[in-house]
Amino acid sequence: MNRNKLRAAAPLALAATVALGLSACGADNEAGADDNATSSSLSGTLNGAGASSQEAAVGSWQQGFQTANPDVTVNYDPAGSGAGREQFIAGGTDFAGSDAYLDDEELAKAEERCASDVIEVPTYVSPIAVIFNLPGVDALNLSPDTLGKIFAGTITTWDDAAIKADNPDADLPSSKITPVHRSDDSGTTENFTAYMAAAAPESWTEGEVETWPIKGGEGAQGTSGVVAAVQGGEGTIGYADASQAGELGVASLKVGDEFVGPSPEAAAKILEASAPLEGRGDTHIVMDIDHKTTEAGVYPAVLVSYQIACLQYDDEAKADLVKGWMTYVASSDGQQAAASGAGSAPLTSALEERISGIVEGISAK
Repeated sequence: MNRNKLRAAAPLALAATVALGLSACGADNEAGADDNATSSSLSGTLNGAGASSQEAAVGSWQQGFQTANPDVTVNYDPAGSGAGREQFIAGGTDFAGSDAYLDDEELAKAEERCASDVIEVPTYVSPIAVIFNLPGVDALNLSPDTLGKIFAGTITTWDDAAIKADNPDADLPSSKITPVHRSDDSGTTENFTAYMAAAAPESWTEGEVETWPIKGGEGAQGTSGVVAAVQGGEGTIGYADASQAGELGVASLKVGDEFVGPSPEAAAKILEASAPLEGRGDTHIVMDIDHKTTEAGVYPAVLVSYQIACLQYDDEAKADLVKGWMTYVASSDGQQAAASGAGSAPLTSALEERISGIVEGISAK
């Protein structure tokens, strides 16, 4: 299944309803313990696993939720999106975090595991940064075609004519390019290759994939592994959630006639032009991302990370824990905590309300 197959342009009213963007979080929406973190009467242990890209955000959510609920422990294994979905489907975790929504086969298995509908809602929106380590070069512009050729292995040196064309004022060395990719099944890889497949189909011909398809370069486990590999070498380039780019160089990508950097604001704008996926039930909010947009100020390589849970659980205590956790994560305070701790783009208030209405339906069987 192609997760990002684009529909025809959706009506503007529909796009506005489901669009993600920066919410107007003021001083009253400070991160931390608050009413949206639910009642402190909750107790028990909640186990989740999934996307390593949202690890920093989950850390912020854990702090806020557990401060308001001191008798609750939330565990999260950042094993990768694919592993998180697998563990959830197998019944090993109570919820999953994933940078890719469930495909049709996974959804059927998840519904069987839950013996109920499955909840699948976006809670984390962040740009995917193209990170690089090239001494003497602090800024880098890359067109989609150039980027696709670098990661496909057809551009192999930094002074290639295509890179020079994107960066006429840069002093580019003749040294070898070492592309770094995820070695594990990764929603970040899926979203990054979806961007290249849509924006540069002639230079990136491998399509949208969760497992890196090309031999060569350097593979690394998890987001932190890719960042460490790029940091540890010279002439390296990789892709990672922008919140974890640290002091590495970050490339700007060409959109229309301009180059745009990976800010939360620019990442959020792409979703205004994207449409919801057809064919999902009322407990799902999943998006088809328009990676080919040419609108000004939009950053086109983004990941939308989802929280996945059951609508019904075997016991009331577990249902209350999951409901409390997801209520907080999607609340204004939870979203502001992630924005502060991970640099993500908070959800709009309209989307927060939609997610709240879905999560409110979590119950015991």
